Parts: sequence; structure tokens; C-alpha cells
Amino acid sequence: MMKHQRSLPRLNKLNLKLIIAVIAIILLGTNMAKINKKGLNLIKEFEGLETKAYRDAADVLTIGFGHTKGVKEGDTITEQIAEVMLDKELREYEGYVDDMVDVPLNPNQHAALVSFVYNLGPTNFASSTLLKRLNDGKYEDVPAQINRWNKARVNGELTELEGLTRRRQAEADLFDEEV
Repeated sequence: MMKHQRSLPRLNKLNLKLIIAVIAIILLGTNMAKINKKGLNLIKEFEGLETKAYRDAADVLTIGFGHTKGVKEGDTITEQIAEVMLDKELREYEGYVDDMVDVPLNPNQHAALVSFVYNLGPTNFASSTLLKRLNDGKYEDVPAQINRWNKARVNGELTELEGLTRRRQAEADLFDEEV
């Protein structure tokens, strides 16, 4: 009698990274991120959930809640995997904020900056006037500095995007909001 063999799907690098991330979160626990609920909701609202890889306004392959690392054309994920990816990445981006900001932040200020850096990237944040002014203790300058970052390269041209303008205003408002 011949046994039927099941063929297993081949794992691509993104799937393997996701499996490792899921195992790490199971072992370490979930929702360990310091970002507060308002910041998390802001990120989810503006990033949106996409379970199939797509090109964003800046032509960057994206999946989940704004995940861009290692995304390939045709990639798909579940909502649960997108949540795990976001949770893992937020810890990374919280680390950037924690490492670069030298002044105390309240939970809303921290959440606003994590959202900002998650969307903008740590390199831009590190060299920004926003960070310099914040680290000089000029908290009152931060909302206006956040709002300056509402452009992206579209077809090679730096272009103001309505969605980025709305997101930056939401981040600026959260930064200013009392806890």
C-alpha cells in the first residue's frame, strides 16, 4: 500500500520572519510595547490593515499595518500576523524614541513620537530639527515641527500628501494632549 505524501508550502523569508516573531512574542508575552492605546489606535487608523502586499503612495511595498521590511510582490498575511508584526515593530520604534530623546515624555508625547518615527523612520528623526528642539526642552515647538513632515516622494517629486497632513496633525494633537 502506498502512502500519500503531503507537500508542505515553501517558506519565503517573510513567512519565516513572521513565524520567528510569533514564537518570540509567545515566549516573551504580547502587548509589551509602551505605546499607549491612543498612539496604537492612531497608527492603526492611518496605516490601515492590508493583508495583501501593495505599493503605497511613495511606491514602497507595504503589508499589514504599514510593514515594509522584506515585503515582496504577492505576499499575503492574516490580521493576526499583522497584529504580531506591528507589536514587534513598535518595540523597535519605541527603542529609537527612547534612545534619541533626552528629555522626559508623558505617555501621549511618547506615543505621538513613536507613531511619527514608525512612519518617518529613525534616520530622518535622528537628524531632525524636531528632535534637536525637543532635546533642548522646547516642547512647545514640537507640534509645529511634526506638521512640517507631511511630504513624500511621488514620482521623484517631494509632494504634500493629504493623508500625511492629517496624520501629522493627529500626532501633533496627541503630543499636546494632557494625560
